[in-house]
Amino acid sequence: MTQALAEARLALEHNDVPVGAVVVIDGQIVARAHNERELRGDPTAHAEVLALRAAAEAVGNSRLDGATLVSTLEPCPMCAGAALMSRVGRVVFGAEDPKAGSVGSLYNFGADPRLNHEFAVKARVLEDECAALLTDFFASKRS
Repeated sequence: MTQALAEARLALEHNDVPVGAVVVIDGQIVARAHNERELRGDPTAHAEVLALRAAAEAVGNSRLDGATLVSTLEPCPMCAGAALMSRVGRVVFGAEDPKAGSVGSLYNFGADPRLNHEFAVKARVLEDECAALLTDFFASKRS
């Protein structure tokens, strides 16, 4: 999670919401990314999606069986769907997202037997640090 937090801080350099993500396979980080929605002008450029794309490219396969997606914020429906489609084995996140969280808060894409894959979830890892980064960012926008 500390590496995902480092990525999240990079998003601040281009005025993006500070969310960072890494993909871990066999104990090694194979991809890392941070939000680039504002930078790219792309609504799909969430940290998790970018990290999953980079991981798939790094391993040469769209299936990331056994991988762990680590994100500073609970994935939204799009990002949880990307985790589902890439067949990660686990999602780890820091701050919960009661408005769009899709791996436990609002929805639970990882544990819905109607979908074609399930993954484990570990929530609230370094939650205070992850939440503070987001709270400070949005507070600066309101002042």
